[in-house]
Parts: sequence; structure tokens; C-alpha cells
Amino acid sequence: MKFDLDTFNEILLTIMRNKTRSLLTAFGVFWGIFMLVTLMGGGNGFKALMSSNFEGFAQNSAFVWPQRTGEAYKGFRKGRWWNLEQTDIQRVRQIEGVDIVTCLQNRWGATAVYQDKKSESVVIKGLYPEYDFIEKQKVKYGRFINDIDILEKRKVCFIGKKVSKELFGKDVDPCGKLIKADGIYYQVIGMAGDTSGNIQISGSADESIAIPFSTYAATYNIGGDIGLMCLTMKSGYKVTEVQPHIESVVKQYHLLHPDDTQCMQFLNAEALFSMVDSLFKSINLLIWMIGLGTLISGVIGVSNIMMVTVKERTTEIGIRRAIGATPRTIMEQILTESMVLTLIAGMAGISFSVFILQMMNMGMESSNLPADFQVSFGMAIGAAIMVMALGITAGIAPAYRAMNIKPIEAIRDE
Repeated sequence: MKFDLDTFNEILLTIMRNKTRSLLTAFGVFWGIFMLVTLMGGGNGFKALMSSNFEGFAQNSAFVWPQRTGEAYKGFRKGRWWNLEQTDIQRVRQIEGVDIVTCLQNRWGATAVYQDKKSESVVIKGLYPEYDFIEKQKVKYGRFINDIDILEKRKVCFIGKKVSKELFGKDVDPCGKLIKADGIYYQVIGMAGDTSGNIQISGSADESIAIPFSTYAATYNIGGDIGLMCLTMKSGYKVTEVQPHIESVVKQYHLLHPDDTQCMQFLNAEALFSMVDSLFKSINLLIWMIGLGTLISGVIGVSNIMMVTVKERTTEIGIRRAIGATPRTIMEQILTESMVLTLIAGMAGISFSVFILQMMNMGMESSNLPADFQVSFGMAIGAAIMVMALGITAGIAPAYRAMNIKPIEAIRDE
């Protein structure tokens, strides 16, 4: 069938012949594609919003800290306290599959002072440079702690954005200035930038002052104790596979019962990431089921209406056949009408969906939330192609029925 302007006008006239019926039929397709695209865009935005909470953290990381023992063992009573030590880092580092091992110690409720300005409820953290592999430091000014700082026990610090703002003002480079934290003077060597993640390890990075771990140990006389062990796995290894070996090594050295499940807390961040990923896969599946179900019901409506239209146009089709129209021409006309009706409704649904998602984005931006409610260009093209294919599918049965109409029978029915 030759598709030109006259053909298109004829199709539009046929569709507009019964405006109410065509509008209600098109609405089913419009609503179906609108639901599908909006849910997909909303799902992407919600995923981006949730993923921002984990931004900067190693996905294959784990954290270990001591708890009261739950079992008596080798003369030690149940319920005793014990401490992780720096020597545990060396032991755990020898375990197959373990990549980065570092530690963290913190002191809550400190006050930082610069001249006449204060920043209260600050967390002082003792860190090694390797901690950057666990929680990526977004450096805005200066640098993070390095190995020389550790070796020389330098009294230097890397401060959070909120601390810097309260002491020096907004967007001021604090590097080189001296601040007093918990009664000790430190020279600022760097400042953190924006931290969009909401996961906090021993306090918010915005409200913390990080100092070399060796300086922290000497200042607060903690000896070889550590508060938290942080580690990542090598490529190809999972935390769940290596966790039993880590627990075994630590328990053996600290004389903890091998079956004691209360003596240490093991946070598997990899499992959390995997759980979130599985959640969004399930959400995406549900979105496709709801969207496609709604869209298919709309397409079935189009097919039913086209069947009614063919029945009403039996005489017209018979006359066309009588004056020389081939069955293929009749079939192409019905398929084209079905496709045009579906495509117009589908494109309207996609356009309205993009508009709604853009409004949601504007609302999120005004709230400073890092969501991204939108559909990609490829997704929009894919939705348009799917609508076109479903439109053709919806017209197959009516077109086949129209193609089989005999001219004599059609005129006799009239």
C-alpha cells in the first residue's frame, strides 16, 4: 500500500468518524505506555536516590568490631570485653582473598576551635591512608593523610565540610591553618568536599576531623588497640566466603570460643549492596509486569474496536474489492489504521510521561536530592518501536477478517 498524504487523511477521517470510540480506545494505549515509561523512569530515579546513599563506599568491603563474649572459654568467663589490635591487621592481611585491611579509631563529642569560632560535637578519627580505599575521600582543598604523616606522627588533620564552614566560613581554603581539637593543636592539610552518601562509619565525614592513626594512638594512649577493622576483598572473592577465615584467625589469637557468635560484629557491606541490587531487579520486573499488562489490555481494546470497525465497513470493503482492490491492499489499510491509532496514543503517552518525570526532577532539585527521574533516549525509542509493533499486532485479526470479505456477500448483506 502506498502511504501518502491522501492515505493518511483517509485514515484520520476513518478514525475521526467515531470520535468518542476512537478516543476511549486510544486512551487504553495512552495509559498503558504512560504507566510503563513513568514507572521505568521513576524506578531509575529511585535507584539513583538509593545508590547515592552508598556513594564512595567500596562495594566489596566489610567491617569488624569487638563485642562482649557469649561463651566461656579457656578460663575466661562469659561476657568479658576484649579489643582488636593492630597486629590483627597483619594476620588478616595474610588470608587468601583479602585485599585492603586498615583500621579506625574515633573519639566523640570533641570541640574544635579556631580563634573565636567553635565547632562542637566533632568526631576525631584516627585513620591510615588506606582508609581512602574503603570510603573514598572527596578532597576539595589540600590532600588526605599520607604515609609520611603516619611515620612521623604529624599533628595534621583533614577536616569535614561542616567543620570547615563553622570555623573558617563557606568555601574558604583552610589548608595551613592551625585549629585546636580536644585541647591539641593540628595543622589543617585538607578539607572534604560534598558527601552525598548517607552511610556513616563512626560519624559523619562532614562533622569529623581525621588525624594520622599513629598521632591518635600517641595522643590518647590507646597502645595497639583499634576500634574498627575495615577491609576489602580481592577481585573474584566474596566477603561471605572469606568471613569464616577472618573470624577463625581473630578468635584463635584472642582466645575466643570458636562457636561464639556474639563476640564480634561483622558487617558485610557487600551483602547490603547485593540486597539493594536484588531489590531493584525485583522492582524492575514488577514495573514491566504492570506496565506491559496495562499496555496489552489497551492493545486488545484497539483490536476489538478494529473488529467492530471492519464489521461496520463491510459494504465499503466489498465495494473496494469489486472495483479492483486486492486483499493485500485491504489488509494493509486496516493494519495501517490500527498502527496509526496506536502510535498516536503511544507517542502522547510517552510525551506526557517525560513531562511528569521532568516535573519530578525539578521537585527533587529544589530539595537538593540526587534523584534522576528520566528515561534515556534509547528507552524512549524502544517504547515507540514497541508501541508500533503492538499496533500492527492489534490489527492482524481485523485485517485478516477484512481481507476475507467477498464483494458479492458484502453487497448482499447491505
